[in-house]
Amino acid sequence: MTAYTLLTGGTVVNSTTTVDADVLIKDGTIVAVGSFDGIAIDGLDRIDHSGSLLVPGGVDVHTHIDSPMMGTVTADDFESATRAAACGGTTAVVDFAMQLPGKTLLESLEAHHAKAQGKAVIDYGFHMCVTDLYDNAVDEFPEIVQSGVSSFKVFMAYRGTLMLHDGALFDVLRESSKAGGQVCVHAENGDVIDRLAADLIADGRTGPASHEISRPPSTEVEAVRRAIRIARMADAPLYFVHLSTEGSVEAVAEARANDWAIAGETCTHYLTLDRALYDQPGFEAAKVVLTPPLRTQTHRDALWRGLRAGSLGVVSSDHCPFCLAEKRRLGEHDFRLIPNGGPGVEHRMMVMYSEGVVQNRISMQKFVDLTSTAPARQFGLTSKGAIAAGFDADITVLDPRGRTTISAATQQQRMDYTPYEGWTIPGAVTAVYSRGELIAKDGQYIGESGRGRFVTRAGQ
Repeated sequence: MTAYTLLTGGTVVNSTTTVDADVLIKDGTIVAVGSFDGIAIDGLDRIDHSGSLLVPGGVDVHTHIDSPMMGTVTADDFESATRAAACGGTTAVVDFAMQLPGKTLLESLEAHHAKAQGKAVIDYGFHMCVTDLYDNAVDEFPEIVQSGVSSFKVFMAYRGTLMLHDGALFDVLRESSKAGGQVCVHAENGDVIDRLAADLIADGRTGPASHEISRPPSTEVEAVRRAIRIARMADAPLYFVHLSTEGSVEAVAEARANDWAIAGETCTHYLTLDRALYDQPGFEAAKVVLTPPLRTQTHRDALWRGLRAGSLGVVSSDHCPFCLAEKRRLGEHDFRLIPNGGPGVEHRMMVMYSEGVVQNRISMQKFVDLTSTAPARQFGLTSKGAIAAGFDADITVLDPRGRTTISAATQQQRMDYTPYEGWTIPGAVTAVYSRGELIAKDGQYIGESGRGRFVTRAGQ
């Protein structure tokens, strides 16, 4: 006998609708959304979520899990990162598969598959990072796209390790578009940043606060505008990751007003944290050595405006977890060597709910769009991002009457800090369903190990 589950009593919020309704689930898929008070099904499992909001499980399309970067490896593997994601209401991630030194793209992709297989507890996909465009590398693009990895990532910063020059960026854009893929770009003027950083070191300013000074807003805005022009030359779509500045929002808005295939995201921390954190004493500022760095209120206000206007369509976490102890080990005497990144996948949903919805910056429907529906649509996760018939039963139950306290001591992320330490925010994730299975309850993972599936994504 096929088992049915009925979630009752909740308010179902999608990106365009809000309705008091029940959700009927069968074999991991949503069968129907409506009123089923009198329904008679043998063995029906009824679960009451009265007073709660039922939203599509979060889709985080920017994570770096078990990823080699800057002389170390991110602290979370696929087990710990996806458990943390699940506890915070995220039911799918698209992670960056790094190209490994001396390895082909296909070899690197296979290695990343091996890291996730049997460990991930939620569904996942990959972007393919291209950091060395060796001879005939682009010939592998069609096979990568056909394997279900329909997006690529390039860096315009970190010369000598990750950065591609403009000609290689053009090649990746052109050839990925031919193969049906899209390109994600990290847009910063890496060469200027390197010069500014070298000047700071020469002046004896070696501490973590210099990270922000070496990456002024103009280094991002220039790269964004340059990348848009290169994408136009290549006649290819382009997606900007982790935008942090007012000028970048304006550049993307102008491109979209011309009906160019340009899209962009920002991240939770750029919307909620201030650059004043770089003024902390000692090495504390290293906790927010993120790339790009945190900005001022003027830029945060512009990012929120961009989200409301649709210039920016996605909010991701850029979960790139490096413990403070590891940051200190590598970069205590030279800020350039501090691994760039911090934790975020666990708290993205609730911080966005608190700072976005509760603070009246965005509607509840917009919250759903930014954290689930739009990222799923942008990256071809066709069964994710909505509570509707035929979609995967990935559902996050959010109790607006609850409270969430964020602390390194209680988080699931394998980290020794969180930039949101001590925040107590309205709302709480009380239950999380992945393909109809209850996998997290009240901040604790209760599902099976290694249950996550690789999700193939169609090309453009």
